Amino acid sequence: MIDPNILKENPESLKENLKRRNLPISIDELNSLDQDRRKTRQEANEIRSEQKKLSNEISLLKGEEREKALDKASALSNKVKQASTKAEGAEKLFFDTWVKIPNLVDESSPIGDSEEENKEIKKVGEPKDIKSPKTHLVLGEELNILDVQKASSVSGSRFSYLLGSGVIIELNLVKWVINLLNEKGFNPVIPPVLVRENALYGTGFFPDDAEQVYSIPEDDLYLVGTSEVSLAAFHSDSSLDLDSLPMRYAGFSTCFRREAGTYGKDTTGIFRVHQFDKVEMFSFCDSESSKDEHEFLLSVEEEILQALEIPYRIVDVCTGDLGSSAAKKYDIEAWIPSEGRYREVTSCSNTTDYQARRLNIRTKKDNSSEFVHTLNGTAIAVGRVLIALLENNQKDDSSIVFSDKVADIIGYSTLG
Repeated sequence: MIDPNILKENPESLKENLKRRNLPISIDELNSLDQDRRKTRQEANEIRSEQKKLSNEISLLKGEEREKALDKASALSNKVKQASTKAEGAEKLFFDTWVKIPNLVDESSPIGDSEEENKEIKKVGEPKDIKSPKTHLVLGEELNILDVQKASSVSGSRFSYLLGSGVIIELNLVKWVINLLNEKGFNPVIPPVLVRENALYGTGFFPDDAEQVYSIPEDDLYLVGTSEVSLAAFHSDSSLDLDSLPMRYAGFSTCFRREAGTYGKDTTGIFRVHQFDKVEMFSFCDSESSKDEHEFLLSVEEEILQALEIPYRIVDVCTGDLGSSAAKKYDIEAWIPSEGRYREVTSCSNTTDYQARRLNIRTKKDNSSEFVHTLNGTAIAVGRVLIALLENNQKDDSSIVFSDKVADIIGYSTLG
């Protein structure tokens, strides 16, 4: 959530932000709701003040004057209740609308309406010349490390069994990444994957992305689509020591997404599934450091992909493709030979104080309290990296051959 004071102090920047995001939200309507909540709150406070004053006077009165004052106090009490209810309603109406306002876009983010307008920053690594490359699904089935058919009969579409050497590769990748991040000052965490509504609200996934979240209504719990949710909420309602910032975490978890709205898209294989494992980087920092911290998280993502010798490109995500909480976002896309194009394997977002404001996470700076900035970045989405490893290292005989450097990480020099 962004600071509501922007409506009074800098409405033009808000209007420009909504324009850049191509969102048809009326500033006039927001102003009207804001003025109404401020007016009703002031009225309630004035009546409450009058009630308090009268209460102090009653203690000094006697006889008939006291009786009249008590009658007046009773009427004022009803007025206070009515005014408070009206003020609470106006406050709720405003904030129910205000929470849908996305974060202010960083001025450097490219303007555009869809991912096709994301700006390429650079390419790293040269794609190999593979004649008639097979898909990861075909390779995985031939190597007996993937089975989506049986998963489909057990769980439905967009699930898979990972088998044999595929499991060993995943565990080795996760261990390697966690160790790498630990050495860089990230605190390893295995967070809960079931959270309450306030954690999803606080991170900005509710209300906008509620259709992507699996719910367990009997227990008022939700399955996370990323450990970002659990990691961000870890310090809810806290004041973090400025000297401890940046505070970095590396969360490993299974993630769950409904993938609503992707009917007919990436239906084969394990690129877009309902359940996957991921190591997520999360950082709490002060406002002046968040841009540098964003670049740092991106550099870690690059280091991981370079070590795995996966060709990739970095894109600066355009305004129309940003999530509501992100002010700026980078995606790294790996080269997928069977598709002849780059596909997203990591994302890295600076959410500034948007999440911290919702979760009430602050720090004390220059004798005042301010909201921290939060950032998140994918260290490794295991399934998508496995796709890139299989496809980019396949040979004409369908075997998979890895370099010594990669073999040291994943535990295999060849598959098949």
